[in-house]
Parts: sequence; C-alpha cells; structure tokens
Amino acid sequence: MAIVGEKGLITADRAEAFRKIVGDMHILMDEETLRHYGHDETEHLCYLPEIVLKPRTAEEISAIMRICNQYRIPVTPRGAGTGLSGGALPQLGGVLISTERMSSILEIDERNGQVTTEPGVITEVLQDAVKERGLFYPPDPSSRGSCFIGGNIAENSGGPKAVKYGVVKDYVLNLQVVLPTGEIIWTGANVLKNSTGYNLTQLVVGSEGTLGIVTKIVLKLLPLPKYDLLMLVPFRSLERAGEAVSAIFRAGFMPSALELVEIDALRIASRHVDSVLPIHDGIEAHLIIEVDGNHPESLQGEMEAIAGLLEEYGAGEDILFADDAVQKAELWKVRRRVAEAVKIDGYTIEEDTVVPRAALPALIRGVKELGRSYGFHAVCYGHAGDGNLHIRIKKEGSANSQDDPAMVESLRALFVLVKELGGTISGEHGIGLVQKGYMDIMFGEVHLELMRRIKRVFDPNNILNAGKIFDQK
Repeated sequence: MAIVGEKGLITADRAEAFRKIVGDMHILMDEETLRHYGHDETEHLCYLPEIVLKPRTAEEISAIMRICNQYRIPVTPRGAGTGLSGGALPQLGGVLISTERMSSILEIDERNGQVTTEPGVITEVLQDAVKERGLFYPPDPSSRGSCFIGGNIAENSGGPKAVKYGVVKDYVLNLQVVLPTGEIIWTGANVLKNSTGYNLTQLVVGSEGTLGIVTKIVLKLLPLPKYDLLMLVPFRSLERAGEAVSAIFRAGFMPSALELVEIDALRIASRHVDSVLPIHDGIEAHLIIEVDGNHPESLQGEMEAIAGLLEEYGAGEDILFADDAVQKAELWKVRRRVAEAVKIDGYTIEEDTVVPRAALPALIRGVKELGRSYGFHAVCYGHAGDGNLHIRIKKEGSANSQDDPAMVESLRALFVLVKELGGTISGEHGIGLVQKGYMDIMFGEVHLELMRRIKRVFDPNNILNAGKIFDQK
C-alpha cells in the first residue's frame, strides 16, 4: 500500500517555477507516475512524492534545489530505482528528482585511462563502451543491466569483481555535485593522487544522496583482462563452503570473483531463468569461482589448483568448468538473477551483512539458528570472497521488516552477531530507510553526532533525502 507524504508543499506557484526550469514534458504529478516513483526494490514499500521532476543539467538541478531550500521542501534524488535499502523512497513526500535524462557518457580518455559520465548512464552500458576501447570498469552490481552509475556512487556499490578489484570508491576521481543549497562544486581533481585538503570526493561516495546530487562523474579505468575462466563447485555442507573461501586466499590465490549461493537460492533462480545448470541431491551450496588475466595457460593451472584445494573441504566431484562464453554467460545469468528470483518466491526481506571472510561459517550458522528461533526461513548468497553475505528472509505474514516487532527483534540479534564477528550491517546496499534503526548497534552517540554535523554543514535545512541513514536531532 502506498503511503502519501506531506501534502500542500507544492503550490501552484512553485509547480509553475519548476515547470519553467525543466519544461512541460518533465514535470509529472499524475497518480500513476507518483506510484511508479514511490518505490524501489526495497521489500514492499511505497511512499508517494508530491511531484516528479526530470532535469537535464546540473544548472536545472541547482535552480530546483534553491527553490526547495528556500521553502523547506523535502527532495529525494533517484536513479534507476534498483536500491535495496530504501534510499530512493520519498517517505516525506515533496519533490522527487529523477536523473534518468542525464544519460550521456561525455568522454572516454584512453590516454589517461579515465571516463567522464553523467549519473543516469546504465552501469553495463558504460562497461561495454569502455570495453570497446580495451578498458575495464570493474564494479558490477547484480543489477548492472539496469542500475545507474549515479546510484552506484550513492551506495558505493561493489559486486562480484570487488574481491579482486575493489568497489566504486576505488575508481572515483572527481565528482560534480549540486549541494542542497543550490551551489555547484567539483569535489576533487582528475588525478590519481590528491592530498589537497579534505577528501570530499570520498565523503560523497556512499553518502546515499544525503549530502548532494551528483551530476558528473570521473572514473578511473584499468586495462581489460584478455581472458577469464569460470567454474561452479558444489559442496555437501554450506559451512564447509564458507570455510573453503578463506582457504583459497590463504593458499595464495586471488580470484576475480568468488560467489557463494545456497542450494535453495540456486534452485529458485534456476527456475526463473530456465537454467540447465546441474543441481544434485545432497548439495547444500555452490561456489562460483572466476580467475582472469592475460595468460590462459597460467589461469588454467590456477583453476586446477583451486579445484584440488577444495577437495579438502568436501567439494563434490561434479565441478562444472564453463567451457565457452555461452556457458559463462549462463552461469552468471543465474547468479545475477538470484535476488530477483527469491524475492518473487516470497523472500522479500534482504540484509546485506559483511564480516571478515574467515567468519563466514559462523555467520551462516548464526543465520540458520536465528531462523529456527524466530520462525523465519533464510537463504544465503553473495560475494563470499570479501565476506559480503546477502541474507534473504521469508516469514509468513511479514512482507516488510518494519511491520513485525518479532522481525525487528530478530534482525537486531542478527546485526549484534555480525558486529561480534567483526563485521558491519551493510557491505554495499547502504543504510537508507530500513536499516537506520540499527545504526546504534555499530556506532555510539559521538560517532552518530559527527555524521549528523556533517549532514548539517552540507544541508542546513535538512531537505535532501532527509530521514535516511539516521534522523537529525
């Protein structure tokens, strides 16, 4: 059910002022549009904005923000709406600014290994564009075929390649940002090293649209690896699969991807994508392991050595080596569709925990114990190579984590466990709206107040994505 935010903030005069900025075609107030922009991929939550604006330039966003700041109108920035923590939900009503028209790749600088892009470019489109030049942008969230680069900046996204190549923050050199008060700034410089003042670029990355609206992005690129090899490794024990993850790195290997998928999640995803992947009885989990580089013979030797190592951890005999590009694409298609598939299957609540990779078995064991104690079923999958476990939860009668006091209690118990294991409550999805009630588990009041003060410096009237990450006091 949609929830309507505060009404009456968008008067006829203010709507006309917005119309003059973005044009008749890009100001929307009809019910169907408001409902579309009132939700993202977070559970089953919907909050209606009062108006949707689709600006084309930083200058248009600046003009919008000046009006909203003057009249204290809440503003929610939105990319593709693929977020999983409620970061793009306009729970306070007001103005929703969509960046979908800001969709140009402005320059691919091959000499310096950089790309300048607008925020509304789809991640996979940007990856493919630089790949044609022999360049590589590694961050690749599962929604890369639909999510926007701007949203990836807001959430500091990762994906399977993060285990070897890092996350979005490791590639952002400079950002053009419109501040909540309307000023337009560049946060840094288009250089690989910069020790000039505070690092505002990295402050904005991962700030979930609460400090400013990103309008241009300069990213570092790498040379494109020429080859990659991929295998699917079955395990009869979910915990032993988790133990094997740490063993791979201790043995000196550095996969370009190392994913864990519990058998229930794989079965569900396979049904939704009509997969022909082999699923055998008695198997509890699979690891998806990829290596990449420029020398195929050494990559083949590395894969064989990893497969041999995994036998010590109960890996099944039916290891599937992807023989060609078609098989690789099939395997990755199933992995990337897991989140969507299990949500359709009723696992609507997703947590994005991350622990040191050696603690994965303890986390997996704890998740299962909590499920038995609190009456929910969970499936686990995610970027095991960097300890990032996605936990999808299904509980009868609880489509949202916020509606059930027992679910809130169980999630607090989960996050306490994560902290005890040396981890934190979000690896790449952000805190947004649905996780903010658990921030006290990770941080004391001094830490949280420092964050609130930073927010006040950027946004003195608390209009931009207010109520996300934490509440102002």
